[in-house]
Amino acid sequence: MNKSIGLGCLVLIAASVLVLGLGGCSSYNKLVTLNEAVDASWAQVENVYQRRIDLIPNLVRTVEGQANFEKGTLTDIAEARASIGKIQLKADTVPDEATLQQWENAQMRLGGALGRLMAVSESYPDLKANQGFQSLQAELAGTENRISVERGRFNNAAQDFNTAVKRFPTVLFASLMGFEKKAYFKAAAGASEPPKVEFDFGKKPAPAPASPASPLAAPQPAK
Repeated sequence: MNKSIGLGCLVLIAASVLVLGLGGCSSYNKLVTLNEAVDASWAQVENVYQRRIDLIPNLVRTVEGQANFEKGTLTDIAEARASIGKIQLKADTVPDEATLQQWENAQMRLGGALGRLMAVSESYPDLKANQGFQSLQAELAGTENRISVERGRFNNAAQDFNTAVKRFPTVLFASLMGFEKKAYFKAAAGASEPPKVEFDFGKKPAPAPASPASPLAAPQPAK
């Protein structure tokens, strides 16, 4: 009787090990597939962002020839572009959440500077009529659209992977097999609102009224 019980336990243990082993293999293969999809999406994200960076030298050369063009705008673009190059990303690997956020902040800074360049150009009729500038402007607009699309695809791929990592029985094997949660692109605060760009071309702002409660406010004449 005891031998039968012992044999039954061994069979049960062997069956459990077999099931877990098969489950582990299936989970591993699925995670490899999903991980490759995330890496491929990340490569596309890098490609479209790099395209934007590659457009900048020609764009800057085009606007530099305009008399009295705002140098501060070009300086902002140069500094923002340089800040991206200072962030070290591992080749063919999705960065961790902290690095991705740092990289995205730098990309957003560059995007903002380019947006200001486009806004400033509206005040230069010769620049607006320049065919080379029009072509670069169209390419930049198309690139910005591609950036939005590829970011969305990356987030979808990362979500599929992260969901699989958390599901049973994969959750039992994921960490042991070296699969960790992927970072997402996150919308910046106020990203849903259009940027407000205001430029002062020699117009002096009206002085702000003094607060009645302020000790610096001018005394009121006696009535």
